[in-house]
Amino acid sequence: MLNTTQVTFELPLTVFSALRQDPPHFVLEMRLAAAVKWYEMQWISQAKAAEVAGISRAEFLMALTRFGVSPWQYELDEVLAEVEHV
Repeated sequence: MLNTTQVTFELPLTVFSALRQDPPHFVLEMRLAAAVKWYEMQWISQAKAAEVAGISRAEFLMALTRFGVSPWQYELDEVLAEVEHV
């Protein structure tokens, strides 16, 4: 069994209606959004991001497309260096 902790915070009820989501769906979406952003910032790996989001790695990769985030974490200079070595 995974070690887990519960985090609780308060949000105005208007948040849920503005996003047209009920609280349980909002929590899932918030976990996914945080995981995508942390991955995009290169703070965590794809595997860890999928774990944070509570989904499989394949599902996480599909979610990256939805958020407009590349699954590849390369800087332009890294790509150019790779191309030069080919």
